[in-house]
Amino acid sequence: MRVVVQEAPFDFGAEAEAFASGRHDMGAVVTFTGVVRDFGGGGLDAMEIEHYPGMTQKALEKIASEAVERWSLGDALVIHRYGRMEPGEKIMMVATAAPHRKDAFEAAEYLMDYLKSRAPFWKKEHSASGETDWVAAKDEDEDALTRW
Repeated sequence: MRVVVQEAPFDFGAEAEAFASGRHDMGAVVTFTGVVRDFGGGGLDAMEIEHYPGMTQKALEKIASEAVERWSLGDALVIHRYGRMEPGEKIMMVATAAPHRKDAFEAAEYLMDYLKSRAPFWKKEHSASGETDWVAAKDEDEDALTRW
């Protein structure tokens, strides 16, 4: 299991290949990558993500460990960026490996739902007009956690 919280961009292809390489005992590898998107069609200049380093790392390691145990994963990977990112840049990546695809998919969804609503990150949007707004939690993201 590997959990990385970093400011620098990551290479999704290289990370996915390294994660999946040599997995002769796993029947499924699932990956997901979150990307900064502009809902307003040109209104978002950048997204800024803040965090408390020690707290964030521990929280992500805890949830990744829970996923490994709950779904009997062979491995899990969580990469999450912080700092300023422009639309189209990768924010995060989740990868799971399991003997069977159902476990790999469910564990990946569990990790994504947690990262979206409970991970200790704070997001601020910077608009092209110069305004800044903190991103509020969404009810549908919280609702997604109820199935776990």
